Amino acid sequence: MKQKKAVSTSSKHITPVVYYPVFLNLKGKKAIVIGGGRVAERKILALLKTGADISVISPQITRRIQSEKQKGKIQHLCRQYRKGDLKRAFLVIAATDSPDINEKIFQDASCLVNVVDTPGLCNFIVPSVIKRGPLTIAVSTSGVSPALSRSIRRELEKIYGPEFSEYLKVLRDIRTEAIKVIRDPEKRGEFLKTVASEKMMKMLREEGCKKAARAARDLFRKTNTA
Repeated sequence: MKQKKAVSTSSKHITPVVYYPVFLNLKGKKAIVIGGGRVAERKILALLKTGADISVISPQITRRIQSEKQKGKIQHLCRQYRKGDLKRAFLVIAATDSPDINEKIFQDASCLVNVVDTPGLCNFIVPSVIKRGPLTIAVSTSGVSPALSRSIRRELEKIYGPEFSEYLKVLRDIRTEAIKVIRDPEKRGEFLKTVASEKMMKMLREEGCKKAARAARDLFRKTNTA
């Protein structure tokens, strides 16, 4: 792989980047975080939810990272970063307080790499995320304004409340059953669109998950017996 050139972070030289939005399955994949401070801690806690195989490289780590290490959830190399540490890595996050080390990590990485708060030293960026059970909403301004991404996320959190997590559990069961018993593909597709329609979302927000779930199940019975 050709050596990467560091991109200047000066606003005069930044070329707009068009990112390809994607959700990654990191289960069992090697993820390496270099750094052991509060920023690294946030990144590690997010990665733990994915089932990634996490290694942390840092001479010092926070108490929370130490706790996860003691639980056996992460591996820890108590030293500074060295060339060769990124072998077999699928994803790398650099969260040190040294610009020189961060740039070296970027140069060495031949995989997905993110240098925190330095878009010019990244081939992927992390969006602002809302989680509602199986529902994940990611917001990004392509690195232009992370603060605006957070503001939009907070706004969306009010629109998509915890009731969506509960309703999605209901939809998962109904969809599984519908695939089994509604033989007509057209009828089945129409039913699945209806239980996920704007009308159902309005009911979900205004009357709660129990009412929306009851309506979805009633519609399923009617469709199945029609």
